[in-house]
Amino acid sequence: MSQTGCLRICLLNLSGLQKKMDKIYYTKPSITELEIRYAADAAVNGWGEKCYDYIYRFENLFKKHLDVKYAIATSSCTGALHMGLAALGIDAGDEVILADTNWIASAAPITYLGAKPVFVDVLPDTWCIDPQKAEVAITPKTKAIIAVHLYGNLCEMDALLDIGHRHSIPIIEDAAEAIGSIYHGKRAGSMGVFGTFSFHGTKTLTTGEGGMFVTNDDAIYEKVLTFSNHGRSRSQTKQFWPDMIGFKYKMSNIQAAIGCGQMERIDDLIAGKRRIFAYYAEHFRNLPLKMNPEPVGMTNGYWMPTIVVDEGMPFNRENLLTAFKADNIDGRVFFWPLSMLSMFEAKPENFVGYGLYERAINLPTYHDLCGMFWDSKVMC
Repeated sequence: MSQTGCLRICLLNLSGLQKKMDKIYYTKPSITELEIRYAADAAVNGWGEKCYDYIYRFENLFKKHLDVKYAIATSSCTGALHMGLAALGIDAGDEVILADTNWIASAAPITYLGAKPVFVDVLPDTWCIDPQKAEVAITPKTKAIIAVHLYGNLCEMDALLDIGHRHSIPIIEDAAEAIGSIYHGKRAGSMGVFGTFSFHGTKTLTTGEGGMFVTNDDAIYEKVLTFSNHGRSRSQTKQFWPDMIGFKYKMSNIQAAIGCGQMERIDDLIAGKRRIFAYYAEHFRNLPLKMNPEPVGMTNGYWMPTIVVDEGMPFNRENLLTAFKADNIDGRVFFWPLSMLSMFEAKPENFVGYGLYERAINLPTYHDLCGMFWDSKVMC
């Protein structure tokens, strides 16, 4: 049987799963009465002097979960990354290194500051930035390296932090997709000079839209805190007196209220993702493909279960996604190399990244789906 046929059977026919559902989405959030109650309370009571109550509570819950000193809730991960890069003083003509295989949100903030994203290849097993390629790409213009933990997979942080130390270059963590991932006892986003997270509706933890900036660095925290409030320093006593040109990347109190409910359920949300991945891994174990890795000493949050079909095997991802759609199943393409986009310079020398995307797709994953697996008496 073809790989396409096997994958369809695994999603469609195991214990009658599809018969129990009108549609299998590629992802959707898990919202319970807890989040609804908190959001309603914020909508009714979270104004005036209470307009930041849920925001502060959400920040405190998140930094406790991550074991970091500071957390600032933002309107998006993109905004958090933009402010963090600005706080590092990145400016026109500077260069920032990151993996070519990524979503554009990791690269766009670099361009907002007039700097240049430098795309390097990824590792074939984690699909994250290749530390050796990153080090080779360093020039006198390099001001930072961004480690993007793709699909919950973890970058080789020890190697990257060593490179950053030897070259005096800050290592940034884009952990938008890595809530629940742990690198040798440290949560993703807590190891670099700063980390950023996304709470988009597709993420393990959601506020609809939103993000978080985290750091252990006092000076960077103060800069980003000021940037996030239109450039008004918290030490400024004059009302409506900004100290510099800042940004408007604040999260709303209602969004943060939803985030508080999600944080109170975070362990369950992460566990659900891991159970779904285990289900896929068990049923795909005899197919010629690889999935998200979990090396010794690490925990993968498995935000997006992903398959990469072995090289040389007949596979057409568009045909598979079309077949899924006909059966009312959603799927997602693997990220294209950003250097393939018209706004950037092509880098076909990034052989691994250029060879991955056509052989890979993201599979459906969300909390309710795991419940369906359990209801169908399929080990999830």
